[in-house]
Amino acid sequence: MPTKTVRATCPHDCPDTCALLVTVEDGVATQVRGDPEHPTTAGVLCNKVSRYTERTYHKDRLLHPLKRVGRKGEGRFVRIGWDEAIDTIATRLGEIAARDPQAILPYSYAGTMGLVQGESMAARFFHRIGASLLDRTICASAGGAGYKYTIGTRIGTDLEQFQDAKLILIWGGNPIASNLHFWMRAQEAKRRGAKLIAIDPYRSLTAEKCHRHIALLPGTDAALALGMMHVLVRDGLLDEDYIARYTLGFEKLRERVADWTPARTAEVCGIAADEVEQLARDYGETARRGEPVAIRANYGLQRVRGGGMAVRNIACLPALVGAWRHAAGGMQLSSSDGFPKNSRGLQRPDLLQQPARTINMSTIGDDLLRPASPAFGPKIEALVVYNANPVAVAPESPKVAQGFARDDLFTVVLEHFQTDTADYADIVLPATTQLEHVDVHTAYGHNYIMANNAAIAPVGEAKPNTEIFRLLAARMGFEDACFRESDEELAAQAFNRQDARAVHVDWESLRRKGWEKLRLPAAPFAEGGFGTPSGKCEFYSERMHADGLDPLPTYIPPYESVASAPRLAEKYPLAMISPPARNFLNSTFVNVQSLRDTEGEPHLDMHPVDAATRGIADGATVRIFNDRGSFEAKARVTDRARQGLVVGLSIWWKKFAADGRNANEVTSQRLTDMGNAPTFYDVLVQVAKV
Repeated sequence: MPTKTVRATCPHDCPDTCALLVTVEDGVATQVRGDPEHPTTAGVLCNKVSRYTERTYHKDRLLHPLKRVGRKGEGRFVRIGWDEAIDTIATRLGEIAARDPQAILPYSYAGTMGLVQGESMAARFFHRIGASLLDRTICASAGGAGYKYTIGTRIGTDLEQFQDAKLILIWGGNPIASNLHFWMRAQEAKRRGAKLIAIDPYRSLTAEKCHRHIALLPGTDAALALGMMHVLVRDGLLDEDYIARYTLGFEKLRERVADWTPARTAEVCGIAADEVEQLARDYGETARRGEPVAIRANYGLQRVRGGGMAVRNIACLPALVGAWRHAAGGMQLSSSDGFPKNSRGLQRPDLLQQPARTINMSTIGDDLLRPASPAFGPKIEALVVYNANPVAVAPESPKVAQGFARDDLFTVVLEHFQTDTADYADIVLPATTQLEHVDVHTAYGHNYIMANNAAIAPVGEAKPNTEIFRLLAARMGFEDACFRESDEELAAQAFNRQDARAVHVDWESLRRKGWEKLRLPAAPFAEGGFGTPSGKCEFYSERMHADGLDPLPTYIPPYESVASAPRLAEKYPLAMISPPARNFLNSTFVNVQSLRDTEGEPHLDMHPVDAATRGIADGATVRIFNDRGSFEAKARVTDRARQGLVVGLSIWWKKFAADGRNANEVTSQRLTDMGNAPTFYDVLVQVAKV
């Protein structure tokens, strides 16, 4: 067979959504590299995806359907055929559906971000059977809600403009590890004279390379934004014309921020008042000179009780100084809403014959343990997991594992590898990787529609998610024509909506070229046009008032902090966050040996003062614990973690940790102020030497 190059797309939960070129020799993928012609990928891949062939041809790759023979969690299985697997699943789901289909729950997230292998045929299947709906909140819903209340839609500064900014605030993210192609643009801006400021409780790899780092306490980002607004108003560092034309509620906002002096802000945030003053002046004075100021906010800052409000407060800043006038100004949280996805056509919610309850994926630990009740509905009897690893990634992991261990719970897992979650399955089905199937992608960090062509045939007996749900639908007697649509037909209809935002994307052209840019204005809000009901940036939001929220920017303290929960802090005085490790992507890639070797082992960064008071030396094994659970890690004594904070870079599979646990042993299932999202970084712990 001749050597060929196939156009593909990185499928993982990352804003960069890179364009890939896959080299195939004799039917084997031998290399994955970035497409040098794609403007945002620019031929560069992260160290994870550049080793994608290691993952596809991994020695532990699941190649055949499996049936459990040991206890749940032991991970003991025997090989079975596809017919037996599909028959077993269809029979069990059919029996449960006959009693109450809402006792069946799909559980999925962003193991692939593809519109075809994500929620197309799978969603059709679960709608047709009448299963419970899943509220997919685990990553971004709090920040998305806060941003949309203020801006109206999740669009913002185009990635391709950041290099022209003169000041960039990198707020709540570590793009060197998780947004590499933005970091490349930020570095170019720096070379051109821009100032970079990192706002992050932890001195990450990114923060180390910025001009300044503001190490605020976790969960206090909303307060810092209020303090910035106070200084901007006090010192007249405002674009009065932009405010008058394109914003709503400024006078109310002026009153609200009057009390947020730099001194008060500094006390709440655990920083110096001068840091608040200087940050606000840098921002306002740069904008006053007519130079672009940009904010790249990431989702780390919204994983606390007031996370939605924090993003809302930050989203008010660009309108105050007129930053949206510039293509390189404004703010980027996500570009998701720029894509006119045909979600209804792909997912077919019309197949749902009667209303179904909704289960929040972030409270799966509690919900798997709930009995049937009039308020909750039927007990969850069957769980089908795909594109997710909840036993490793869902909060309050001890309860999650307890729920998955129920003998009366029928669990199916579609996977590439025998993950922590797969160990609890009754049936495991081998799924294809991105190199083995067709898909089409949006992005949340740039404005390109992306195609993924299958580069190789499926490995072993693996099947695409879509084909697995087609087989299940056929075995359950679902005769709807939509279950016979091919992956190519699904991809072709992914953007062809029948409404005012309809666009036509020619799938054949897209798959040949690999990508196509959305036709969006360079400066989307230069002349207003916000997606809010008023068409303006809403400092005052009537929708928030109607939803029972404070309609103005405010500060909502964490559930767990020294200031907000002093009695709890007597037992557990250290805040903990668990941001992504550079060599993992959520729980993906943890089993790739070369990447795990680079990452080392689970470790906990803690400040020298905190370590000394506990008699902990660098390299010591420590136990991190609270009332919810505990896990162990090697201590790294470093001032990269501010005093009072410990940092456990994550997410490790439990089976690769010495004690079989990870950071989610101590996180909680409490939810955010809006968006019903998890509060992974709203945690108090104690640390002791083992």
